[in-house]
Amino acid sequence: MESLRIIENWPVTTAAAAVVRADGSTAGYHGPVDHPFPLASVTKPLAAYAALVAYEEGAIELDEPAGPEGSTIRHLLAHTSGLAFDEHRVTGPPGQRRLYSNAGFEVLGDHIAKATGIPFAEYLHQAVFEPLGMASSVLHGSPAKDGVSTVRDLTRFAAELQAPRLLDVRTVAEATAVVHPGLKGVLPGYGHQSPNDWGLGLEIRDGKSPHWTGHTSSPRTFGHFGQSGTFLWVDPDARAACVALTDRAFGPWAVEAWTPFTDAVLAELRS
Repeated sequence: MESLRIIENWPVTTAAAAVVRADGSTAGYHGPVDHPFPLASVTKPLAAYAALVAYEEGAIELDEPAGPEGSTIRHLLAHTSGLAFDEHRVTGPPGQRRLYSNAGFEVLGDHIAKATGIPFAEYLHQAVFEPLGMASSVLHGSPAKDGVSTVRDLTRFAAELQAPRLLDVRTVAEATAVVHPGLKGVLPGYGHQSPNDWGLGLEIRDGKSPHWTGHTSSPRTFGHFGQSGTFLWVDPDARAACVALTDRAFGPWAVEAWTPFTDAVLAELRS
């Protein structure tokens, strides 16, 4: 895909990208697709997927207590537990506000480790990385932000999100539908959003503006971006997903570069 060549103009040292069709085939690669990149918060969808595997295996229930009083697994996945951004401190009652929380995903990882008797990094490996053939992916610490992977590996995950093999398709549909609709909150890097819609570990675009996806991305688009200059989105209307990984921290450069890049990818897919 010619549109992927746009990453050559990004102000980064190293970048790689790929587009994956809904049938699992790769529409295009560009850059060093086997280069390992820190994922930052693109780790969260992977961790969430492992949590959903644990749910389908019967190790946990989505509505069982986890985290602060009154909070559940579902609250932790949807950033509505009331936990602060990067501290294990309660800022309010569960279900009242969309407060993006790394701490919530760390509590989630600890909860699943206790429920399964397996350290969360190993559970993620067994539940997601190994069955999808993501041999270059690893979690080095926090389930919120310490994953490392490659574009080639993440194309396998992008294919899974579009045509699930590890999970029932109904579970993935639930994960990509809005949990606790109507809640306001801040989308890191893009300011206050009303509503600030999320599914289970996946951000849902809906009508958010500004946003890190494209102006032409469908409202059903879901995914995640990371502060290490990384993103993964799935646009069900375009029947495609896109992964882009870089070695420069998120900042104004990404706000300027990512939206026209996604619009160019979508335009090429349409043509």
